[in-house]
Amino acid sequence: MAERGNDYHEAPGEVATAPAGCPINHDWSPLDDDYLADPYPIADRLRDEAPIFFAEELGYVVVNRMEDVLEVFTNPDVYASTNVQNPVFPIAPEAAAVLAAPDFDPVAVMSNRPEPDHGRIRVHTRAGFSRRRLRTLEPYIVRRSHELIDEMLAGPQPREFIDAFAFPLPGETVFRFIGFPESDDELLKNWCADRKSFSWGRPTPEEQVEIAEKMLAYWRYCRDFTASKRDDPGDDFASELVAAHLENPDDITYREVESVIYGLSFAGHEAVTNLICNCLLTLLPRRDQWDQLCADPSLIANAVDEVVRFESSQISWRRITTADTTLGGIDIPAGTPIFLNFASANRQPDVFDNPNDFDIHRANAAHNISFGKGIHFCLGANLAKLEARLVLDALTERLPTLRLVEDQPIWSSPNITFRGPEQLLVEW
Repeated sequence: MAERGNDYHEAPGEVATAPAGCPINHDWSPLDDDYLADPYPIADRLRDEAPIFFAEELGYVVVNRMEDVLEVFTNPDVYASTNVQNPVFPIAPEAAAVLAAPDFDPVAVMSNRPEPDHGRIRVHTRAGFSRRRLRTLEPYIVRRSHELIDEMLAGPQPREFIDAFAFPLPGETVFRFIGFPESDDELLKNWCADRKSFSWGRPTPEEQVEIAEKMLAYWRYCRDFTASKRDDPGDDFASELVAAHLENPDDITYREVESVIYGLSFAGHEAVTNLICNCLLTLLPRRDQWDQLCADPSLIANAVDEVVRFESSQISWRRITTADTTLGGIDIPAGTPIFLNFASANRQPDVFDNPNDFDIHRANAAHNISFGKGIHFCLGANLAKLEARLVLDALTERLPTLRLVEDQPIWSSPNITFRGPEQLLVEW
């Protein structure tokens, strides 16, 4: 097993208790049905009632205001990211037994690794996300987008958009980026499914076991794949990481290379699927704004930023305090888990004018907090927004009459962080 305290996933212990003097909310949870259905009015009310409070049902201190969220993100020595991949709640013994396999030992590498190791590893991962690498992916994203649209046009209507487009494109894109062979795409998609439920939801013990078995199988695949790149490198991210390790093993260890590859496919897949779907959920019902994008593609980039603000695919993130501190006038002891409420901060009235209006022309749309801030700013943000822009460019060109099927139920997976429809029916 990996060295204790440096594991990629660490199961939490007992639910934390409220800091002395901190307001307590005894009822609210981000897993409540009404919050999952539409978090924004509730998030606004929570922010107005108490900018910082302890959520008893969740066991976290909840931070609602943009200025306080920024303070947490820009002070990593006090607010560590070591808990961001951990399950929110204690895991079932049956699932823990699966993950206790002697060869399941990924280590924390990027989102959940503190300094100074985070900076050491990020030098190499940031190089992999260079403009050159993104330029090499752009033709693939464009070609695959048009191929998927061709398949949609050749099939019946209405179409389920996630299966037809929004799920395959991000997965295949990040797999090509890493270097996974196309022949393994379906297997990899299956293994990566439901990870958000394991780390950010409250799955049943049976569901936890199934997800854990997929995580173990995927880790073993990543280890074998990384080993293959030592003997047969290519023009891909995995080969670059292996080469960096071989050149200087102290800069990035072999286990860290394996772990970066293990973590990247989920981060570059599920959230981007949600982002693409959220683009359609926000734009298609507002036909005037959709038609403007069809007439003027130069508006698409800012439209994507507004989607990320208004209906983000990631509406929260986590931290844990490493020392006693004070935030927003509330004393918070070391070891306190922190819930950063993007759903509130991204619609804060003194930051964004008329924040509950969706506006593709919003001047400061890019000032949203959905990709984080500071040393742990999302490494894949540029790739995610590039994919969304290229997708909208293709859809507005090829399917300007695209629309949502009326009166369809829209629901999101029950988890505290990732938001996007589980089904989306479209027609044209």
